[in-house]
Amino acid sequence: MTRYGPMFGPDYTFLGVPACDWQDPATYADAEVVIVGAPFDGGTSHRPGARFGPQVIRGTDYLPHDGSRPHLAMRVDALAGVKDAGDLEVYSGEIQRSCQTIEDAVAFVTANGAIPVILGGDHTVTWPDVTGVARHHGPGKISVIHFDAHADTGDIEFGSLYGHGQPMRRLIESGAVRGDRFLQLGLRGYWPGPDVLDWMADQGMTSFHMSEIVDQGLDAVLDRAFQIALDGCTGVFLSVDIDVCDPGHAPGTGTPEPGGLTARQLLDSVSRICQELPVVGMDIVEVSPPFDHAEITAMLGNRVVLEALSGMARRRHDAGGPRWNRATPLLKDRGTNPTS
Repeated sequence: MTRYGPMFGPDYTFLGVPACDWQDPATYADAEVVIVGAPFDGGTSHRPGARFGPQVIRGTDYLPHDGSRPHLAMRVDALAGVKDAGDLEVYSGEIQRSCQTIEDAVAFVTANGAIPVILGGDHTVTWPDVTGVARHHGPGKISVIHFDAHADTGDIEFGSLYGHGQPMRRLIESGAVRGDRFLQLGLRGYWPGPDVLDWMADQGMTSFHMSEIVDQGLDAVLDRAFQIALDGCTGVFLSVDIDVCDPGHAPGTGTPEPGGLTARQLLDSVSRICQELPVVGMDIVEVSPPFDHAEITAMLGNRVVLEALSGMARRRHDAGGPRWNRATPLLKDRGTNPTS
């Protein structure tokens, strides 16, 4: 039986939003977004613990879990129109079976009109997450914007085709997404090697190293990424590996890499993407509570989801969306007094 909260902790929804059953579309017929937990970390190569990610992402907040989060600047309720389908039953000892479970659930939610927001889990889950969305929108019809310290385009790692270092390669090889519509931001460190980088270049992938972001500015890099993402694709899948941030801003992750984005940069980027682009799916991965400190990473993971939901709600409002987007003009459009 699906649990609404994490498989490894208390049974609760994301900040108190209404529960639903992903297998029963009638329970989320009025929802714009359905949250799905994927507590799988069987593809981890270094520090495990991301299976506990959905638990802390759902619940780490100092405000009441009352199913409402009005965004100060965007003047929308981030949680309006959002339901939580709970955690999928996955077993980290069986990677292919677990990935198939995730793919089928994401595909079903997407086909029934909701945008899936998946709480991981390690980055292995992006392979079934994006594949599930692509089953509805069509192979090669969605682009991917991927925030990460690592390219995750390895081929065979530790004797396996599947793991958190390979999902992007499996996605492109399968045809679910096009390599030339795959955008990566925040890469740094000392992996992968030349052979993998050559493969990425052959696919036409666009990767922005942290040094490029520092040199060109994050907004300019996002501008370039947006132009590529919308060329010939009908939607965008956003994948956020929390290790794109510097370990000082996100210590609780499996493969930390110094020199990354700040929390502020990540939140602003996610907000802009979800306001300006037609996001058709999203995941956040690699939040590993056993290695966190003072809930720094858990809080950031929670806020990444809230910024994404707020951006989606603002986009719907600006397009004349459903009644539950109780929005007024953006704070920046109303002067400096938020009560004006």
